[in-house]
Amino acid sequence: MAANDHYNPHASPYSSPYNRREDAPLPPIPSTSPYPRPHIDTPSTTNVSPVTSPFDDREYPAYPQSSQQGLTADSAYYGAGERRHSRMSDPFTDHNAIQLQSQTLKLDGSPTRYNADPEGSGLHGQPRGDAGAQRQPSRRARKKRKGWLSGRVTWVVYILSTVQVGVFIAELVKQGILTGSPIATKPSFNPMIGPSTPLLINMGARFVPCMRNTPMITDSGGALLPCPNATTSSSLCSLSNLCGNGMPASLDPQPGWDLSHKPEPNQWWRFIVPIFLHAGLIHIGFNLLLQLTLGRDMEKEIGSIRFFLVYFASGIFGFVLGGNYAAEGIASTGASGALFGILALCLLDLLYSWGERKSPVKDLLFILLDIAIAFVLGLLPGLDNFSHIGGFLMGLVLGLCILHSPNALRERIGQDDPPYAAVDAARQDGPEVVKGDTALAAFAKAPVGFFKGRKPLWWAWWLIRAGALVGVLVGFIALLNNFYVYRSRCGWCKYLSCLPVNGWCEIGDLKLQPEAGTGTTPNRRDLFGAGDFMF
Repeated sequence: MAANDHYNPHASPYSSPYNRREDAPLPPIPSTSPYPRPHIDTPSTTNVSPVTSPFDDREYPAYPQSSQQGLTADSAYYGAGERRHSRMSDPFTDHNAIQLQSQTLKLDGSPTRYNADPEGSGLHGQPRGDAGAQRQPSRRARKKRKGWLSGRVTWVVYILSTVQVGVFIAELVKQGILTGSPIATKPSFNPMIGPSTPLLINMGARFVPCMRNTPMITDSGGALLPCPNATTSSSLCSLSNLCGNGMPASLDPQPGWDLSHKPEPNQWWRFIVPIFLHAGLIHIGFNLLLQLTLGRDMEKEIGSIRFFLVYFASGIFGFVLGGNYAAEGIASTGASGALFGILALCLLDLLYSWGERKSPVKDLLFILLDIAIAFVLGLLPGLDNFSHIGGFLMGLVLGLCILHSPNALRERIGQDDPPYAAVDAARQDGPEVVKGDTALAAFAKAPVGFFKGRKPLWWAWWLIRAGALVGVLVGFIALLNNFYVYRSRCGWCKYLSCLPVNGWCEIGDLKLQPEAGTGTTPNRRDLFGAGDFMF
């Protein structure tokens, strides 16, 4: 009826004015059949269905897809630059039946096909469903519904990058104030084009002697170390002056102390703060390039909260692993460990959706090239490759836990691929939003319903996830316990962070050199060997 009213200017007076055409009727459809069809080829003023038979071989236009608010896919299309409303007639439609409501997207686990919208919202921030029956919410309501940490705006990447750039500027300023030059050139040049290693230690780099009793420093009775403002190899300070940040002088090792002496240095925050410190322009440049490209894309996909969790967990785990097995004299800085965790997420995401990627081999080669370059650079002297290894391992484990299951697995267990909703987002139930009812709250109210009807393959995959998470937590606790209590070392592990050429694997070892002329008496001024400031 609606289609007839649309093209019939003499339709019923009760028809909608929006469905009435005031211009001339459309020209007849050209016919290639030798037999006349008066009901189609001849204009008619009677209400005759345009479809003569369900077996007619005449072509009809496909149902267009509409993206305009208030129009559904079977009632709107665009043509010739103007909006036209038409209702396509179906020869099998029962016009006396009660019209069903439009199907609405639900985020409660029901098997509904999801759109590519990463937060499951419709146009202009509206929930998907009968968009024409809803009033467009205000800008404030849309912003609240999306959530500030939904991943649409990469807040974590922007804030981290801004802080890291600001901290690096502060490093250069402090280096310039203490030594007269923002770039370390004396007593040794920094190849990364940045401040000196003692200054980085003073600003919070991970340096083991500032965090616990270290055998060589404690046994020597407080060997002197290079000062943050050193410009010559003779500028030496105590451990408390080098570490700074409120470390009392009473913790400086004294003759007769051993590793069991209490209290001992315990600047534990050096496992976290180095994420914001960088050794030079080259160092921060590479990290920011990776962070603002792959990192930003990953935060958009999984949301800011999940990205924040993986970023800091990977960075901290990398510094803890390096504190156990890297040379004790190496001062480790940078967000490389955290970014390796993000690279692990990118690799998992690629493997999970391999069949849906346009060029998966190209993407895989790009990720593997990034990983290989970073690992090779970590083998250079004075660099901590364990931070890269630890960050990558943590990223893999957390990726198993927070990323969607592989697409092939989801197809086998009959699950759709829902969007990554914000962790604190309200649950969307049909066209209405249940305020204050998060996904965790819904699970707490009905935990049994989450597991009801699951297939054995689903249980197996979740057991793998749970086992990986428990394993990495146990490993993290074991590493911390080893760092502060057992202090056991790995003899061959150092080759994961150095190449055994030209004594590279000995750089960073804390050792006393024999005093010239005697060969036996330790010289407190040569703790790192010939005044070498490379840690």
